[in-house]
Amino acid sequence: MSAGRSLREFHRPLLWIALWLAMIAAVIATCLMPAKDLPPTPFDSFDKVEHFTAYLSLALYAGMLFARVRAQALATAGLIALGVALEFAQANLTDSRSGDAADALANSLGALAGLWLARTPIALWLQRVDRRLGPR
Repeated sequence: MSAGRSLREFHRPLLWIALWLAMIAAVIATCLMPAKDLPPTPFDSFDKVEHFTAYLSLALYAGMLFARVRAQALATAGLIALGVALEFAQANLTDSRSGDAADALANSLGALAGLWLARTPIALWLQRVDRRLGPR
């Protein structure tokens, strides 16, 4: 790997980056859609679990994409900023949603947990999938 390269080695890097970007787009769309279009939660505050899990998944996926800790940390910082921005957007750009500091905290903690998990062997999972699919 060259000194300037941040991505892990993949046969299909564009596919894996596109999937991550699609995941981010899905989170953005879900956060901004009208509340009536969302399924009911099984219990109060379950949305905090959803926020934590979504951002954990996004940050962990970034850990699977990027080999360098700096790139992983920048991606995580960007995800935290996105989570905060989406809470402001919910409060100011939607009629049926409200911004919630607890949601922003759940997003941030999830992203940090994903960054921490990127230090474990889980971070190599995407490369294993890529290798099993074989060369292009």
